[in-house]
Amino acid sequence: MLIKSEDAERDAALNVARLMLVAARTAPKTMGLDTIVTAIVGGEDQNKLADEMEHIGKEKNRTRMVRDAGNVRNSQLVTLIGVRYTGNPSNEMKLVDLGIALGSASKIASDLNVDNRIMRSVGEAAENMKLLQADYVVGIPISIKGKSIFFDRPSV
Repeated sequence: MLIKSEDAERDAALNVARLMLVAARTAPKTMGLDTIVTAIVGGEDQNKLADEMEHIGKEKNRTRMVRDAGNVRNSQLVTLIGVRYTGNPSNEMKLVDLGIALGSASKIASDLNVDNRIMRSVGEAAENMKLLQADYVVGIPISIKGKSIFFDRPSV
């Protein structure tokens, strides 16, 4: 059997994304109350997400959003991690939970040598598209290439 690198990398990206969602799910939560919501975006939905980011960026003159859309297009997959506000404990603490979940997910990718970048811009577009039932969303695109697509990006 011969498995070409592009096939192995595509499969590995999906496995890493799944592990990232597990890490987000099992990350510590305030008072043990889990309001974290997660998903993996790929294929045509990933392109639609990048389109929405470009739309927002152009409409609001936010060049960083357009730049980030290019990263989303060039990534194998995008993980979305969001939080639902409950009012108890406070919404601020739920955002702390989200931060811990994001760090846990990003660390998994990093430990497996998969390039990734936490991006609020992705989450904003995902919220507009209602991809998650969450009040606040952040995205983490992942990339398996010879050089990180998240490094040496133009500072716009």
